[in-house]
Amino acid sequence: MQTYNNIASAIFDFLLAPFGHEIALFDLIVWPVLMGIGALQVYKYTSNQGAIARVKRQISMHLLEIRLFRDDIAQVLVSTLKIIAKNVIYIAHNLTPMAVMLIPMVALMVQLVAHYAYESAQPGSVELLHLKLDPNAAASALDVSLEVPDGTSLDAPAVRTADGQVFWRVKADRPGDYVFKVTVGDEVYEKGWAVGGAARKIPVKRLRSWEAVLYPGEAAIPSGAPVVSLELDMHTRPLDFVWDGELGILMWAMVLSLVAGVALKDFFGVTL
Repeated sequence: MQTYNNIASAIFDFLLAPFGHEIALFDLIVWPVLMGIGALQVYKYTSNQGAIARVKRQISMHLLEIRLFRDDIAQVLVSTLKIIAKNVIYIAHNLTPMAVMLIPMVALMVQLVAHYAYESAQPGSVELLHLKLDPNAAASALDVSLEVPDGTSLDAPAVRTADGQVFWRVKADRPGDYVFKVTVGDEVYEKGWAVGGAARKIPVKRLRSWEAVLYPGEAAIPSGAPVVSLELDMHTRPLDFVWDGELGILMWAMVLSLVAGVALKDFFGVTL
């Protein structure tokens, strides 16, 4: 996951925000539309277009039977069962293109979230740096310390819970991009913190599990490490044209790509 995040971020950090992160609308329109066009091409070349067209005609035929023989209960029931069966076949024809599209679509959408869903913390704010340790970690992992960079300060001593969580209250003294260094045993783990300044890609979470692919703002924590996660508070970026936060951008990208796909299917000669 660490390698995947590094590669994906290197690609999308180059492609996204050509006019800077302040103009979110450009990427949040262009890339979902391109995603819809790409999905059409995948659908066209990985699905059985002839079979899909045929099963759609059959569904339409059975719907017409229901209208024509609506007074014949037995015929209506038979036609309804045939429609259900044909819909199952139609869904089966869609499984392969959906599987092919899943990884690139998720990769793009999580990058859009990483670049545009969050904003930096404000100078003067106090937040919690949260470390979660693996309960099965060796005893050496019990030794935990924090190195605070210049421009930030520790607002209160560390608080440690019985289930292996550690919390530090950290204060943003001035704007900047900072890196905390958390030492666990003999290993050092870094956690970024964006404070003030212009809109940009914001580091939010470092995770060890598969969920790390959903937060590509920072490298994933290596598998086998005694650290499960390192997190700071998330601040959603207000956007005028979509709901704030992860869900708003994900829904916007999904809906816009679907609209683009449906609108352009005839142009690209695709049967959906």
